[in-house]
Amino acid sequence: MIAALPMYDRPELRAETDRYWALIREELAARGIDAPEGLRRGDAVLMPQWESPDLILSQTCGFPYRARLHGRVELVGTPDFGNEGCAPGYYRSILIAQADDPRGVFKAFDGARIAYNDGLSQSGWAAPVNHAAARGIRLRPGVETGSHRASFVAVAEGRAELAAIDALTWALISEFEDVSGVKVVGATDPTPALPYITAKGRDAGAIFAAVAAAIARLDAQDRDRLHLRGIVAIPAEAYLAVPIPPAPDRIGQEN
Repeated sequence: MIAALPMYDRPELRAETDRYWALIREELAARGIDAPEGLRRGDAVLMPQWESPDLILSQTCGFPYRARLHGRVELVGTPDFGNEGCAPGYYRSILIAQADDPRGVFKAFDGARIAYNDGLSQSGWAAPVNHAAARGIRLRPGVETGSHRASFVAVAEGRAELAAIDALTWALISEFEDVSGVKVVGATDPTPALPYITAKGRDAGAIFAAVAAAIARLDAQDRDRLHLRGIVAIPAEAYLAVPIPPAPDRIGQEN
């Protein structure tokens, strides 16, 4: 059996995340659903766990869900992290540039090279490219970093002009790290946030109820530390309605 909460599992929050999972596991057991004692960690590539028939619970991104996983997994629900400027269960990307870059607003970055964590990332790639296209701005792919934190570092070190960081990831980076080397130059439009999924054929409704009950039982301080507000039922159609942008290598060929 596989259970993972890989998206916001910072070392500073490991104890709170483990307590959250322990409560989810108790609530799953109360509903007759077996689950592993501990969370799976350390997978460099997440698609195999998301596609596994052994998956009990994991968190994916909206882009891989609509591009590869829809119809092959069960959508459980979307955790609400109270992202500023977003409806419950929605999020956006924070657009950052180097602190001493003379450009102060996103529209000034036409033609800029953007560091991105993965070409299948909603917040790191699709959101900024879609946001730019809707405003007549052209972004060019820069370095592929492998993570939001690495994209932040790439901008801070001057290896990229711009990056788009998941709003909660940005809040956590700002909480635990020195962000004086970068500045915020904008934010993308909100889209449905990163959903919880389970393997095809599992009882997603019962798992949703277990997660909701676990969040309600979670210590208030742990909820605050995790920025966790609740879980929302966002329909698959809301994820599928978000445009799929060109892949980074396609844009690279055009420039």
